[in-house]
Amino acid sequence: MATIPMPDPHAIAVMLLTLGALYLFSRDFIPIETSSLLVVAVLAIGFSLFPYRGPDGAELDPIRFFAGFGNEALIAICALVMASQGLVSTGALAPIGRVVHRVWQISPLLAMGVVIIVTAVISAFMNNTPQVVLMIPILTAVAMRSSMSPSKLLMPMTFASQIGGMGTPIGTSLNLLVIGSAASLGVERFHMFDFIAPAALAAIPGLLFLWLIAPRLLPDKHPHPSFVNASPRIFDAQLHISDSSPVAGKTLADAKKLTQGEMSVVSVRRSEDLVISPLPDVILRSGDQLVVRDTSEQLMEYSRVLGATLFSGDVRVDAEHPLTAPDQQTAELVLTPASPLRDRTLAQANFDWHYQLIPLAVHRPGDEEASGQRTPLRDLRLGVGDVLLVQGPAEQIEALKKRSEMLVLDATSNVPLTAKAPLALGIMAGIVLIASLRIAPVAIAAICGVLVMVTTGCLKWRHATRSLDSSMILLTVASLALSLALVTTGGAAFIAQIGAVMAKSLPPVAVLSATMLFMAMMSSVISNSAAAVIGTPIAIELARQLGLAPEPFVLAVMFGVNMGYATPMADNCNLLVYSAGGYSFGDFLRVGLPLTLIMWLALTWVLPQFYPLG
Repeated sequence: MATIPMPDPHAIAVMLLTLGALYLFSRDFIPIETSSLLVVAVLAIGFSLFPYRGPDGAELDPIRFFAGFGNEALIAICALVMASQGLVSTGALAPIGRVVHRVWQISPLLAMGVVIIVTAVISAFMNNTPQVVLMIPILTAVAMRSSMSPSKLLMPMTFASQIGGMGTPIGTSLNLLVIGSAASLGVERFHMFDFIAPAALAAIPGLLFLWLIAPRLLPDKHPHPSFVNASPRIFDAQLHISDSSPVAGKTLADAKKLTQGEMSVVSVRRSEDLVISPLPDVILRSGDQLVVRDTSEQLMEYSRVLGATLFSGDVRVDAEHPLTAPDQQTAELVLTPASPLRDRTLAQANFDWHYQLIPLAVHRPGDEEASGQRTPLRDLRLGVGDVLLVQGPAEQIEALKKRSEMLVLDATSNVPLTAKAPLALGIMAGIVLIASLRIAPVAIAAICGVLVMVTTGCLKWRHATRSLDSSMILLTVASLALSLALVTTGGAAFIAQIGAVMAKSLPPVAVLSATMLFMAMMSSVISNSAAAVIGTPIAIELARQLGLAPEPFVLAVMFGVNMGYATPMADNCNLLVYSAGGYSFGDFLRVGLPLTLIMWLALTWVLPQFYPLG
């Protein structure tokens, strides 16, 4: 057996730092941005205090660890995310919802197949996060109209987006990271449709599983009742105090106590010309009218408890004259990555005043705090994928649609489709065409596409920049810095030599298959971006140690890190549907593990057919 030379102190330090980084990236007690910047800082400071010279005598400049901020792959990722936001802002993908709804009325099983296939195809050409954000409310609404659980649809949909994203370099940010890292290590760069054939063939059994079997493995979990049929609605009404009312002669504070403090009084109307502010010490008199805003059920309860008569305008509310809310609509606002409400509370955003809409509820199934409303609605911190139920005048809802700050869905109209939608689709198609014809690299094509979207009004800069994820950017920079340190100091070669010795008796296809499975396991427990960039140099070195072509090993890493199906934290889209579908950790294992096995076996067979290992 060949003796493996021991690594030098720099390589040992870098390998230990890599283990520490993987631990930090998999923990929630420290923000991913902090741990990423910490890794870059430790590398830069460490190599400044203890300079490293390679075998050729050249010194590693610590400034190179910051080169990730200008890495071509990261630039392409950010530009594609912004371009995808242009599709969301213009409503360019809205026809998908209408097609799904029409097909669903014919056959739910056929419609599910359409969702799976369309999602996979679209994911090959755009970032899947905004696509999943868009599809969640569409599928939830379709499921509720069909009296079925959204949980049967959301997980298969997001896994289909991940499978489809394997097909092209721009399908997911992971693909660009792996391809960019491999190119920097001397592997020939993959182009737009170089590996779409093996990815498409392997996708067939995976998509069939998601269509026909996965929904049967998932439990029935229904959304919070406040979202069924877009209710409850809020009404303005008056409670007329009479002589026989138990609160006549008492303070407004006493009246509120009888309602357990739930009644919100807008004003106290004493006569046509006298309106009193609803101060706690106001003494209520017979003939006073309490102007109250609440749901119909709550208003009826207040009327009973206070012994007051309920009026809407000048009409007494009874069986023949129910409450009405003229010119009022309910709407569902889906928070996208670019939403100004992201990571804020309604109180912090001053939502009522800013948008002239009344928030009714938040749709976040599986999160007891949101669904049970133990935290007041105005103090609940909102996140991407949350659906906010609001009520307000039709013109305010229309105005919100035009601002494109959130995806607006309501019961009376389809997903908004603006006049800029065809242009946005054309620009995205242009990005794909330019990259596929090799007229320009993906990064240049995407940057130009974003510029055209902004100048033509398809995208506003504030929406474009909000769509970027700081954790993704800093994690990519840290991963690239670690990759550089591992390769330069020989750490990657040392790990690959160990793998080569262990794999010497195995056939090449088994080594390729084991590499892919190992990357899939890593991406399920740590950040898939970190797994992608750290695993790429090791896989390339392993191929070279065994005298094999590096290209299939690069694809094995890329396909492996895209197979993060078994845990919610493996992918951002998993986290989105984990909340929206009310799933448990076990639900991901129940569907994700069989899907991982299917895709692993399919790719193990398909990949060597297109990329010989010799």
